[in-house]
Amino acid sequence: MLKPLFAAVAAASFLLPCARASVDRSTFDLSVKPQDDFYRYANGSWIRKSSIPPDHSSWGSWDEAVERNRAILKGILEKAAAAREAGFIEKLVGDFYHSGMDLAEADAAGAAPLKGEFDRIASIKSAEEIAAEVARLHRLGVGVCFGFASEQDPKNSEMMIAGHVQGGLGLPERDYYLRDDEASRKLRGEYAAHVERMLRLAGDSPSDALAGARAVMNLETALAKGSKTAVDLRDPVANYHLMPVGDVRGLSPHFDWSAYLAGMGLAAPASIDVGQPEFVRALDAQIVKTPIADWRAYFRWHLVHDFAGFLSKPFVEEDFGFFGTALTGATRIQERWKRVLSQLDANAGEALGQLYVAEAFPPRSKVRVLKLVGNIRSSLRGRIESLEWMDQPTREAALRKLDLIGVKIGYTDKWIDYSALAIDRGPYALNVLRANEFNVKRDMAKIGKPVDRTEWWMNPQSVDAYYDPSKNEIVFPAGILQPPFFDPGADDAVNYGGIGMIIGHEMTHGFDDQGRQYDGKGNLSEWWTPESAKRFNERAAGIIKQFNGYVAIESLHVNGELTQGENIADLGGVKLAYSALMKALAGAPAARIDGLTPQQRFFLSFASVWREMDRPEVTRLWVNTDPHSPSFLRVNGPLSNLPEFASAFDVPEGAPMRRPAADRVTIW
Repeated sequence: MLKPLFAAVAAASFLLPCARASVDRSTFDLSVKPQDDFYRYANGSWIRKSSIPPDHSSWGSWDEAVERNRAILKGILEKAAAAREAGFIEKLVGDFYHSGMDLAEADAAGAAPLKGEFDRIASIKSAEEIAAEVARLHRLGVGVCFGFASEQDPKNSEMMIAGHVQGGLGLPERDYYLRDDEASRKLRGEYAAHVERMLRLAGDSPSDALAGARAVMNLETALAKGSKTAVDLRDPVANYHLMPVGDVRGLSPHFDWSAYLAGMGLAAPASIDVGQPEFVRALDAQIVKTPIADWRAYFRWHLVHDFAGFLSKPFVEEDFGFFGTALTGATRIQERWKRVLSQLDANAGEALGQLYVAEAFPPRSKVRVLKLVGNIRSSLRGRIESLEWMDQPTREAALRKLDLIGVKIGYTDKWIDYSALAIDRGPYALNVLRANEFNVKRDMAKIGKPVDRTEWWMNPQSVDAYYDPSKNEIVFPAGILQPPFFDPGADDAVNYGGIGMIIGHEMTHGFDDQGRQYDGKGNLSEWWTPESAKRFNERAAGIIKQFNGYVAIESLHVNGELTQGENIADLGGVKLAYSALMKALAGAPAARIDGLTPQQRFFLSFASVWREMDRPEVTRLWVNTDPHSPSFLRVNGPLSNLPEFASAFDVPEGAPMRRPAADRVTIW
């Protein structure tokens, strides 16, 4: 995956460049030498002239692409909402959008759409009822206690099983509750005050809201203490524990698993993959220790938290005040239509995707991208065949896995059937609730069945891409096949530096610190010899050390362990895409365009993809939670390891953009 999922959408009032993929000299900062800071050289003028929209925590090339996409989608939505006669899909999309845009109805209703759920929570009298309520809230899409979903069995990639993961926190991850620095203590205080205000909006008295906020902080802190760190969660082997349901009951004897599974609409599955057994024990301990009144406050808080954006204006503004401004630094909430669009994308994204593809995805894009994929696969094959650190048994297995990597371009061949999803023009919150129930029910129905390898994990309109290790496939939705990443009319150097690097990035994920633990069929297995694994880890240690040395902001360093997989993919992706470009240009004259060689245009195109400005708050958030490095390091970090870059821009030894030979990292 290329971009954090919580990146905001641009404000419509900000003018966007023409949607063509090219090298734009107007973005250069010629006062900076390429050898000193290539990111700033390629993007400095753009950074100086641009600003972050107030409803944004960051702003860059990805946001520009998202904004252009959103303009197309807005037109589709408005047309669907206004249609007097429409087919089922268009009516579903139009009704959802209409209900979301009905501000008068939302403000008049307040929290009334959730009254039945609040009453249900208030009726809980004992710890024995907790499991049933957790199931009820999970069906509504409310993230209490833990995560529970279908998953592809990591060790039997043909079957879907039940998966359980740690969760139940309101703050982004465990360390927000446990760090003892001044900034973390301040943020926790702001969070507790926010919980209190939200509970008051939901109808609690001032004293009850204050007590409820304290209860939420105590319970969530206890769950955080039982949770693994973000780095520890990266190890797929250490987070796989398939066990009979009876053993799961043994981990948490005070949680009524029969009631929970029945509440989720499941006949008891034979087994559950419990990702973090220690967390299950910690949760069970809190069922015993935490007063039932505190559990009611916790459930009430998470319900209103997860539905705040669909209620009246006071809920929306209070929610944004903390999760928008305090956490990410955004100073103005996104326009209503963008928020409704994002929710529709999350809840019925393939319905919207069908309308998007019909309007915005030219078939010729798929043909050219498939050719790029083939060329970059060929480059990776050549690298694997010649790697000096990989022994022959591992090499042969790696080549088999490479040959088995599936490729999906544009959109699915089998759309989700939404005929059972009831959407109307009534309260927005109730439409979201029903959509959540529909999606959870659909997900639960997969458990115990064969894997559907036609399924996608992103919608066609997504401006992103991903590698799925359990299916051993790379996926490029139609939404990303646009400038600055790809343009069917652009020259090869620009396209290889953009979408080509992204293709290489995703392909190498199959062989990074996580992906290499899955074989060609998607099974979690050890197919590397110990010697090859040792040599890989030695090289991975080099990239961890390199990125640990970078400062993201102030004195906050990048976490090289957390970001190693994405850093390896960035380094491998740009190297493979460059190699593929050189093969594509073989025998052709090295034509300059605007005075730039194809090699220079490649690296400048690559750098333009990652230009971005971030608010300090979101930088701190991402460094703590996101497996991607800051954008400027996604350019300067990998390029400083590449002799090909040094040659293209005559970077001398000893320059900042040319790491000493002994420190240069080469993996693929």
